[in-house]
Amino acid sequence: MIKLGEKQKLTVVKKVDFGVYLAESEEKAEEEKVLLPKKQVPADVTIGAELDVFIYRDSDDRMIATTKSPKITLGQVAMLHVKEVGKIGAFMDWGLEKDVLLPFREQTRKVKSGEDVLCALYIDKSDRLAVTMNVYEYLRTDSSYVKDDKARGTVYEMSKNFGAFVAVDDIYSGLIPKKELTSNVQIGDDVTVRITGIREDGKLDLSLRDKAYLQLDTDGEAILKYMEKHNGHIGFTDKADPEIIKSEMQMSKNQFKRAIGHLMKNGQVKITADSIERIDR
Repeated sequence: MIKLGEKQKLTVVKKVDFGVYLAESEEKAEEEKVLLPKKQVPADVTIGAELDVFIYRDSDDRMIATTKSPKITLGQVAMLHVKEVGKIGAFMDWGLEKDVLLPFREQTRKVKSGEDVLCALYIDKSDRLAVTMNVYEYLRTDSSYVKDDKARGTVYEMSKNFGAFVAVDDIYSGLIPKKELTSNVQIGDDVTVRITGIREDGKLDLSLRDKAYLQLDTDGEAILKYMEKHNGHIGFTDKADPEIIKSEMQMSKNQFKRAIGHLMKNGQVKITADSIERIDR
């Protein structure tokens, strides 16, 4: 069976002026065959030769073969470039002559020409190849990561209830839980994360923060830099509303309290009735 959207080895069964026809085997040539255009045909190819090709549809929706390797195949996830946005969706560069469509209904946010977007390749109801930004079901769960490993990933979905869904290495399924979202992240953001756990199903739990004892120094430095820009002053205390702390410091309230406590212990800051002040040494 000739498989749409996949790479496969097919046999040359017929030569014509405009290319060669390929089939699963010479015996199955009458059942199903596909054209490999002349400009793609290797020199001196013979009947019975096997070629590695990718199968897609041409502008007339006919199945066609190519010896070029696309940037993405059926069921895979990859970062694709938006060439232009049209009336029915965005046209994405996937390495072949005909661009692949990202329909509006498959966009988790509006995309713009010139940006790179994480997508998965699928076959739509009309038996055409298209891509989607809803990549959750296409991500793998067989990573070799262990707890506390560092990794990079792309945020592909935001949930008010769960947090930020991340494609780790643009391949593996991960989640930054809502409680770990100490900074404002958006769909499409490239993030550095720490693996905090591996679930039974292989999906990864993630954090934007380092391990607690390391994070204290990082957070402390961030607070001191903030104070340098604000005349050695923070206009609220560690008892402030969590949303104020998150908005100003990009930290959770508990994270902020721990870091302030660490700085107080080191004699670097002091808390007043309604502010935090830096102590000059």
